[in-house]
Amino acid sequence: MMASKKSPNPIDIHVGGRVRLRRMMLGMSQEKLGEALGITFQQIQKYEKGTNRVGASRLQHIATVLKVPVSFFFEDAPGTPEEAAGFAENNSHSYVVDFLSSTEGLSLNKSFVRIKDARVRRRIVDLVQTLAAEEPES
Repeated sequence: MMASKKSPNPIDIHVGGRVRLRRMMLGMSQEKLGEALGITFQQIQKYEKGTNRVGASRLQHIATVLKVPVSFFFEDAPGTPEEAAGFAENNSHSYVVDFLSSTEGLSLNKSFVRIKDARVRRRIVDLVQTLAAEEPES
């Protein structure tokens, strides 16, 4: 009945990933977030990997520092009612979160949203799709 001590709980992994995503969206280092919370950047790393569980009061403090509601950390979490009812698309969102959590993904996203012309954005998407089709699969 109890989860293994060796593998993090999927919810803890998800919440940690959302902390990392939001922190990176703000361009904040683990060290800066840790300073704001009065903890070490190593503790932030453990939260972001899901190896350490974030307590309720700490999660509230993180949400305040990162300027999001606490619910942000649980969006698309495993075991949500939508997923249980069969509406989830087998973790299809995880590749988006993984991409947006990467340096390249974050940079690309920040730049892309600054392009105001919808036709230019569409042409960029077309270009990326064309380039992806030309790349040999690894």
